[in-house]
Amino acid sequence: MLKNRGTEKIQSEKIKNLPNVNTLLKISIGLMIVAIISSAFVYAETVSVTVDGTSYDIDYTGTGVSVTSVEADLDLPTLILSVDVTADDVGILEISLERSFFDSKYQGDDDLFFVVVDGLDVEFIEEKTSTMRTLTIELPSGTQDVEIIGSVFGSPVEEPPTEPETPVEEPPTEPETPVEEPTAEPETPVEEPKVVPPTTTKPPVTKPKTECGPGTILKDGVCVLDQRCGPGTVLKDGACVLEPEPKTAPSTDVKGIGKELVIGLIAAFVVAGAVGIILGLISKASKSRD
Repeated sequence: MLKNRGTEKIQSEKIKNLPNVNTLLKISIGLMIVAIISSAFVYAETVSVTVDGTSYDIDYTGTGVSVTSVEADLDLPTLILSVDVTADDVGILEISLERSFFDSKYQGDDDLFFVVVDGLDVEFIEEKTSTMRTLTIELPSGTQDVEIIGSVFGSPVEEPPTEPETPVEEPPTEPETPVEEPTAEPETPVEEPKVVPPTTTKPPVTKPKTECGPGTILKDGVCVLDQRCGPGTVLKDGACVLEPEPKTAPSTDVKGIGKELVIGLIAAFVVAGAVGIILGLISKASKSRD
């Protein structure tokens, strides 16, 4: 009995020393928050690379990303970055490249960089100034290599030439010349024009030309009957000829039309009656056969 009581006492003391469930839950949540914050921590650092014996510093900012080393390939030319993506999903690398160190040019103008992430071309965001080009690249978890392909290493930034100031020459002042007043010429008497009285001329009176119709002649400005030819004749080309008879419109005979209409109706009735008789005979013959 004493042994059992001692064992129970020891076990109860061990249980009291163990942390409760709430304490364990708080600890686990705190560890998760620390892990998330550490994975998304923003690193602002500088890495160095040597090109033709000259060392250059490259500034970058990594969100869940750190750059472990940088190499320069002068043949392409390319910057090869070894990275460590600590973010769970996607890390962000923002790298600043001075134009005097590394640039991408084509025929003197800015050209695009090419970014290859683990052998795949990716899109990126670029911001440019006269001396700096900054690339923002998204890197998925597990990325190891980032290649930035440009066109030239160590290109000096060309500043626009300043034109020398040319002195402004003031125009020479000419000496003032005295103004000579014009001499007054003697006035010549003005001759007044002679007024010629207007002459009125009457326009010639022209008699209106009057044309007369056939069978009439012009006499004292009036068309009168030509009595040189007899009745029913007119003077034509100096000879009396018969007057042409007026054309009359053909008249339609109403009685003839009415007669033709009646005959047509009678013929229609006769034909209809004959057809009816023939049809009746045919139907009667068919019934007698049945």
